[in-house]
Amino acid sequence: MSTRLLVVLLNTDPRNAEELGAPFYHAAVAAAMDYQVDIVCTAAAGKLMIKGVAEKIHIKPGHPKTVYDWIKEAHDHGAKLWACPANLDLFDIEESDLIPECSGLMGAAAMIQDVMDGSCRVLTY
Repeated sequence: MSTRLLVVLLNTDPRNAEELGAPFYHAAVAAAMDYQVDIVCTAAAGKLMIKGVAEKIHIKPGHPKTVYDWIKEAHDHGAKLWACPANLDLFDIEESDLIPECSGLMGAAAMIQDVMDGSCRVLTY
């Protein structure tokens, strides 16, 4: 049985706020259940790893909880967050522009190797 969960935000777009709660909630729950959880944000979802972006997005209009709060909750439960290296160039940013909860960069090769060697289960959003 696998004890690691890889959550990949690839098709999730920060412009669609209602899509952003489930991935971080699922990651927080899995981490609270003592699974090793890695969250990779790539493509448009990679913007969520940039300081200040997730803080401005509310999943439910009028609700005080932001996407950044969901990210911090997953992180506080032990989930590790990773940015895609290609996003640095895509968004013209540096690693120093990433939120403090981001553990660093996870490239496509590392992610695909994890998936193909069977060391984890994968949820994609």
